[in-house]
Amino acid sequence: MARYNGPVCRLCRREGMKLFLKGERCHTEKCAIEKRNFAPGQHGKDRKAKIVGYGIQLREKQRARRYYGLLEKQFRNLFEKASAMKGVTGDNMLNMLERRLDNVVYRTGLATSRPQARQMIRHGHFSVNGHKVDIPSYQMKPNDVLEVREKSKKNVTILAARDATAHAPSPNWLEVDRENLKARVLQQPKREDLVQIQLNEQLIVELYSK
Repeated sequence: MARYNGPVCRLCRREGMKLFLKGERCHTEKCAIEKRNFAPGQHGKDRKAKIVGYGIQLREKQRARRYYGLLEKQFRNLFEKASAMKGVTGDNMLNMLERRLDNVVYRTGLATSRPQARQMIRHGHFSVNGHKVDIPSYQMKPNDVLEVREKSKKNVTILAARDATAHAPSPNWLEVDRENLKARVLQQPKREDLVQIQLNEQLIVELYSK
């Protein structure tokens, strides 16, 4: 499985926003954005390049891609699927990103970050509708039930308890039962339900439509 395995705090600093890639650390004063809120590199603190046009669109695409933890080919393929669907392409794209299994696990608070959620899924700790699923990009659908497998409940309970105070509330398109380590997708996530996402998806659509 292809994935980025370099330093992640520099990604947050490059994008100038918290991407929540290090779990609990991102909610403390140790977060790189809190300590060094400037671009990484030798001249990051002194040089601020003026970004216009294509650069703004590219920066927004990179921000979204790193926020959800996708490589360029994966992100482009997802955009192509979103553009082939009926409706607004940007909304379709965010909908598909949010319904990825790794993102749903993170949103429910069963993992402290998306990278951790991805690792737990690959190790076979979760089931969907009673069947083991180990594909992080699996698309959840309304009425799908996500559960922690019986043999994994002890480890996941510890993670959920550690993260309970730091994790943001679960979105209203998910019904979460943390006590029983399960969740259900109530409906398709809508753009108005994703106000916590600081992304301008229209810039990404414009970039890929050139």
